[in-house]
Amino acid sequence: MFRLSLFLSFFCSISLFVVSKSFSQTPVWGRFEKEFQSRKKYENALYNVQKFKVQFESPTGRVKTVSGFWDGENVWKARFCPDEVGKWKFTSLCSDTLNAGLHKIQGTFDCVASTNLLDIYKKGSIQHEKGSYFLSHADGTPFFFTACTAWNGTLKSTPDEWETYLTDRAKNHYNVIQFAATQWRGGDKNSEGQVAFEGSGRIKINPAYFKHLDKKIEEINRHGLVAAPVLLWALPVAEGRELSPGYYLPEPEAILLANYMVARYGGNHVIWILGGDGKYVGEYEQRWKTIGRAVFGQEHPGVVAQHPGGQSWIGKEYAGEDWLDIVGYQSGHDKRPETANWITKGPAASGWAKLPPKAFINMEPCYEDISPAIKDKEVRNASYWSVFATPVAGITYGANGIWPWLRPGEEILNHGKTGAVRSWDESIKFPGSIQIGVMHAFFDKYPWSKLKPAAELLTNQQAAPENYISIARSDDHNLIMAYMPLKTNVKIVNNLNVPYKGTWFDPATSQSKEAQLTFSKGLIEASSTKDGDMILVLERK
Repeated sequence: MFRLSLFLSFFCSISLFVVSKSFSQTPVWGRFEKEFQSRKKYENALYNVQKFKVQFESPTGRVKTVSGFWDGENVWKARFCPDEVGKWKFTSLCSDTLNAGLHKIQGTFDCVASTNLLDIYKKGSIQHEKGSYFLSHADGTPFFFTACTAWNGTLKSTPDEWETYLTDRAKNHYNVIQFAATQWRGGDKNSEGQVAFEGSGRIKINPAYFKHLDKKIEEINRHGLVAAPVLLWALPVAEGRELSPGYYLPEPEAILLANYMVARYGGNHVIWILGGDGKYVGEYEQRWKTIGRAVFGQEHPGVVAQHPGGQSWIGKEYAGEDWLDIVGYQSGHDKRPETANWITKGPAASGWAKLPPKAFINMEPCYEDISPAIKDKEVRNASYWSVFATPVAGITYGANGIWPWLRPGEEILNHGKTGAVRSWDESIKFPGSIQIGVMHAFFDKYPWSKLKPAAELLTNQQAAPENYISIARSDDHNLIMAYMPLKTNVKIVNNLNVPYKGTWFDPATSQSKEAQLTFSKGLIEASSTKDGDMILVLERK
């Protein structure tokens, strides 16, 4: 009787295990994770295992392949974001075909409908459709990229601080969080004293560091935000360049490191920033094309951006790089007329139409509070000029206390003495910080993804660069928007004599009111009534 009871107990436990393994449920657009136990312990997994991939077959027969990753000791994992409801099958493939714990392991999991109402779980992952100038969700809904720069946030923040920050960003209409994924010139270790990797000619991954980062990225997604890690910080000059892996690592090691992070976080909702603050043309051009092609030249999750140094433009040189979805640029941190000209008339504004369609985004306009001269007005000027300089796609916000994650009394690493910089938690309350979220909410009221620059519509452009009027129009003439940095009368060409209704939008207060329009043959005139920047919206009646 005892033996029968023991057998039944054993049988039930085995049955429960099989049911749990075969019928574990993952919501669509959630993250499925599978752990594998290697039968071997490798001296350095990055080099000893050339390939560890998992093929996932959808309920309708589509096959997607992701790379797995080493997670310490004999533990390996694969993470995957399913995009179809039903039963998925998977099979692992390892270059070490004799490792029975990693090679040809098969299984299934059930993907169920999601009850999460946040956009990334309701509308799907972020993608870039070939031929479009903007990003979208998997269901085709345009995604207005609205990022906050928290380079050191994942490194330094406590769990409570991170929760406070992410809750605020989500509430204020941000949808992307930019951060440094490894140690870098601005943060040489995380709050646990850990680094992502050691070495240069031959590197060694530290899984404990990445387990700390896992939690921060999971929290980003839990708040409905997209994680945008800089995989390889790449600044080739100034203090701390020896801490920039994109600058000092040999190409093979840079590729190994980037591939590791893509494997580890590809199951999350991500936008990859391959390099940060780097130089990607001239003597470094072939290096970065080689790295980009090696990491993203084949099937991969997520879309890919580059984040260049100040006022450098890579659009022409990278026009043929299909792996690059977002041509990022950085306009600089001042309000000089030269900077205004670079944004409104420079290479992005003058060159986008000659290039294959990509999303063109200023990923680092002036940081609020970086100097006494940079307040919310300067942030709005740079941001709206940038959004209208190319087909509308999005913008990034930065504050001088957020990106280094400063607390009272702290200094920024490798940036010299910067004077009194206010803390990250004070900075998220800055007017400009809130107003960039207002920008997102404003654009989402309109079919913004159809807007393209239309400077030819203006008959009275301002001479002073700091007063430049930016204007954009949809191809069907149904929508026109004009951003005016100061109170002025604007004259807009209307050769088709389209009837429009007008609205003034105040980007500082988020208030709207009806605009009084004067129509004459082939022309529309309107005068702003506020001493400050305003947006005129014209909608076809």
